Amino acid sequence: RIMEVDCKTVKAKLDGREHVVFIDCREQHEYDLVRIEGATLIPMGEFPSRIAELEQHKDSDIIVHCHHGGRSLNVVMWLKAQGFQNPLSMAGGIDAWAQEIDTTLTRY
Repeated sequence: RIMEVDCKTVKAKLDGREHVVFIDCREQHEYDLVRIEGATLIPMGEFPSRIAELEQHKDSDIIVHCHHGGRSLNVVMWLKAQGFQNPLSMAGGIDAWAQEIDTTLTRY
């Protein structure tokens, strides 16, 4: 089963106003430095305590991103284990987004 999606596909989904739950799983200080408009911050370590916020989206497309794609892939595997149908990790994270989609974003 596919667990990753590239940032160009994510951008197309967001631009197309598709119903996508877009989550940034980085830490607050990273989010404060640079963020993708429309993403909700839920740091990786807070997922277990904030799972109720996502329950209504169990059957929706959930796209998770982090800095380079490692943490988001871990979150996606955890969400699948919790019964979520279609969580996906944005491959390359916000770093890929800053190179391919919005080059004005700060890279770190």
